[in-house]
Amino acid sequence: MKKYSVGILGATGHVGQCFVLLLQDHPWFDIKVLMASPRSQRKTYEEAVGDKWRMDEPMPEAVKAMLVRGTDEIGLLQEEVDFVFSAVDMEKDALIQLEEAIAKAEIPVVSNNSAMRWTPDVPLIIPEINPDHSHLIKAQRKRLNTKRGFIVAKPNCSIQSYVPAL
Repeated sequence: MKKYSVGILGATGHVGQCFVLLLQDHPWFDIKVLMASPRSQRKTYEEAVGDKWRMDEPMPEAVKAMLVRGTDEIGLLQEEVDFVFSAVDMEKDALIQLEEAIAKAEIPVVSNNSAMRWTPDVPLIIPEINPDHSHLIKAQRKRLNTKRGFIVAKPNCSIQSYVPAL
C-alpha cells in the first residue's frame, strides 16, 4: 500500500503536536514536512517546540531532528508532499490567504481551522456522514484555478463528535 507524504502546517502548536502523534508510524501517512511561523524556521522540531511540548506521550524520535520550514516556504512543498494537514493558529484573513496559496500551489489542504467553514465551496467533511459533499471541490478548483489543489475543512469539534452517533 502506498504511503502518502504529508506536511503539518502549524506543527509546533498544540493541535500540530496532536497531528504529529497521530501520524507517527501511521500505515497510510509519512510525515515529510513540518511547518510553523518564521520564528521556528530552520530550527529542529525539538528546538522549535522547546519546553512547550504539551502531549502526555514523548515527542517521537523520528521528528525531533526534522528542520521546521516557515509558512513562507510553500513553493518547496510541491515536490515533497501529497497533501498538508493545517493546524496553524493565525488571524482569519491571513490563514485563508495561506491555505488558498497552498491549494493554488496544487497541494490539497485538510484544514483543522474554522476560517474556511463558511466558504460555500469548501466542504466540511465527516466521512461517515457526508462524503458526497466532496463534489464541492470541483467548484472550488474552478474558483482557485487549480487542477489538483483544494481545501477541505473539518466541522466544529462538538459537531463532529455527535453527528456520527445521531
